[in-house]
Amino acid sequence: MRQPSVIARRVAAASVSLVVAAGTAACGPKTNDAKGASGDSKPHKGGTLTVLNSQPQQDFDPARLYTSGGGNVPSLVFRTLTTRNRENGAAGAKVVPDLATDTGRPSKDATVWTYTLKKGLKYEDGTPITSADIKFGIERSFAPELSGGAPYLRDWLVGAADYQGPYKDKKGLDAIETPDSRTIVFHLNKPEGEFPYLATQTQFTPVPKSKDTGTKYEEHPISSGPYKVVKNENDGEHLVLERNTYWSAATDAERKAYPDRIDVQSGLDSSVINQRLSASQGADAAAVTTDTNLGPAELAKVTGDKELAARVGTGHFGYTNYIAFNPTVKPFNNVKVRQAISYALDRSSVINAAGGSALAEPATTFLPNQKSFGYTPYDLFPAGRTGNPGKAKGLLKEAGYGSGLTITLTHSNSKDFETSPEIATAVQDALKKAGITVKLQGLEENDYSDKIHNIKTEPGFFLAHWGADWPSGGPFLAPIFDGRQIVKDGANFNTGLLNDKSVNAEIDAINKLTDLDAAAKRWGALDKKIAEQALVVPLFHPVYKRLYGKDVKNIVISDWTGVLDISQVAVK
Repeated sequence: MRQPSVIARRVAAASVSLVVAAGTAACGPKTNDAKGASGDSKPHKGGTLTVLNSQPQQDFDPARLYTSGGGNVPSLVFRTLTTRNRENGAAGAKVVPDLATDTGRPSKDATVWTYTLKKGLKYEDGTPITSADIKFGIERSFAPELSGGAPYLRDWLVGAADYQGPYKDKKGLDAIETPDSRTIVFHLNKPEGEFPYLATQTQFTPVPKSKDTGTKYEEHPISSGPYKVVKNENDGEHLVLERNTYWSAATDAERKAYPDRIDVQSGLDSSVINQRLSASQGADAAAVTTDTNLGPAELAKVTGDKELAARVGTGHFGYTNYIAFNPTVKPFNNVKVRQAISYALDRSSVINAAGGSALAEPATTFLPNQKSFGYTPYDLFPAGRTGNPGKAKGLLKEAGYGSGLTITLTHSNSKDFETSPEIATAVQDALKKAGITVKLQGLEENDYSDKIHNIKTEPGFFLAHWGADWPSGGPFLAPIFDGRQIVKDGANFNTGLLNDKSVNAEIDAINKLTDLDAAAKRWGALDKKIAEQALVVPLFHPVYKRLYGKDVKNIVISDWTGVLDISQVAVK
């Protein structure tokens, strides 16, 4: 868990079209017409679905992808042991079987997980999918030349820390056993009740050893899903998928696979994407986007058009934007200063800076406000809608800063509406009312990321954000607050440098639980306990607002991804 979710990393590096992702169980997705905008709402098979994206689908190799729930476009080609439930809202935050018959059978202490494959599973060439193929697929993800996937398996599997993949070590991982062609067993270093979530990552995709071509595999990966790759140009900039005739819906309850063809076109400007979806001319009438959000100005225009407004899907993803403190830097080593800033914050102005209430929801908890994360409502430093400068001034006086305080806020210069100048300026204006003068330090994205994730250079006061690898409190709280995940010589995400034995122990205790509902409640309680130390100030959870073409039907937006699920889409 020492790396941030790639959803979060890639999202943060791009424009608002990519970043707006948040979570709320209370609202759920509002798609206006859950079955689509056209008159005939019943989905049918056939046609071509066009996907218009800003970012190319690079590294289209299951070993190299960092995706949660199997991804969106990748999930059309790659099946995994488990996957996300393809339903609207909170129901879509659950993990369900995919290639396996169930979500896994744990040993008593959750250190051994056993899976059985369904019968009748086949690749695009008609050959059977075996447990040995899944083992090999995982092992090749350890090869340095195929890096990029989630780091959990290296940490969790027994003896995997120094494994270099099957090209250098043909012996393979003893921690993964395949006693027969349909059974696979995983041996873990420690209890991990959330292993079923991890088994949704694309590293659990079967790869037939005889068809592996190493770094060239991404050009034509062997499909285990409903579609196969027939074209991959410019490293995922243009992908064309067609039906895998050996895929059977009888073995796959999650993917509907309505279109005959999927045409993924990337490298497009976000404004061009939204213009094309708005016009819905020609092939664009049957088009969607999986990475481009409506910005504030575009949303205002769309909202005023009844026909366009009916073609906007709203989604929520586990994501929090916040202010981070480094308590080793004065004056932030004083908890009363951190509390004062929490009280002084004007979330209304921050929400406006993020694009308004349609694109951002105020946050007073670090965990996203979804049930699967264990969301437990609390507001330890209530600032109201516009801040509480009086309470803040009182705390500053107690901290020895009765005559005021001058501090520096570090932020990114990227126009992402979350760590960008607009948000920083809103924070600056709010704190001024409490007698706190804020100087702004804006950095280019790479410099900003390098600075805040290095213990040696981490500033005392800066804007930050975090997205979940899967919809649970574990991958949300542990990377940020587990003291054992502090990285001294590398990318560090425990920005508050918290190393509290009781917090670490509770993380371990929750990880032992295989009852995910019980675990969620514990994550929520831990979130509140950590918040008492005022190491972060939650600001807001972003919201997805995305257009889709007028001939697109069967809109499903889960709280796992927050975006339209193209495995469910049909076209007219």
